[in-house]
Amino acid sequence: MKITRIHHVAYRCKDAKETVEWYVKYLNMDFVLAIAEDQVPSTGAPDPYMHVFLDAGMGNVLAFFELPSQAPMGRDENTPAWVQHLALEVGSMDELLAAKTRLEADGIEVIGPTNHTIFKSIYFFDPNGHRLELAVNTATPDMQQQLDAVKWDMLNEWSQTRKAPKHAAWMHEKPAADHH
Repeated sequence: MKITRIHHVAYRCKDAKETVEWYVKYLNMDFVLAIAEDQVPSTGAPDPYMHVFLDAGMGNVLAFFELPSQAPMGRDENTPAWVQHLALEVGSMDELLAAKTRLEADGIEVIGPTNHTIFKSIYFFDPNGHRLELAVNTATPDMQQQLDAVKWDMLNEWSQTRKAPKHAAWMHEKPAADHH
């Protein structure tokens, strides 16, 4: 077996309508499907829900569940807020900066652009507290080849030492003018 693509990724939301409208407005996603049930199909549990699906491009689907009978949603307090996030790719730096402007115009705090050498990205939170990243690829074939050549050595070293391996330190050596 080989996975062909992500069918959908599902997160919880506080308000399905607000969430759909936000993703349509700020990320220009199309609303493609709504499913509502009084029972969970996989478990049979009585738990009414609204399940909404948004087009994230190239057949990728982002979905949300609103669960009105459950306790208010929280997050894993043992994991820093920057760790768990959904990164979405855009086609150009102009698109990335236009999205930043649109978000900030409505008072949404945006971090970046941050230069990760192989891509540049911005970070912000949706109305549910999920961290999102918009990214533009900037890698050259040479960069990709260099990273591919060291990935297993890096993982194996990390597994032994739990210290950041230096095989790809060149990615983090940025000129001073490039810091954001």
